[in-house]
Amino acid sequence: MRKLLANYARLRVEAADAGMNTAEYAVGTLAAVAFAGILYKVVTGASITAALSGIIGRALK
Repeated sequence: MRKLLANYARLRVEAADAGMNTAEYAVGTLAAVAFAGILYKVVTGASITAALSGIIGRALK
């Protein structure tokens, strides 16, 4: 009986922490999407596009 109660108590503690992982993944995903958006804005900017075109043009000559 003691072992059963100990297992039950352990499962209750683990179940209480189960939502924490989901919240951490949500925050991590949100941060990754924000970083991707900023990176997209930077890379598609006029100066970066011109610089990349220049590098590719020189490489192909």
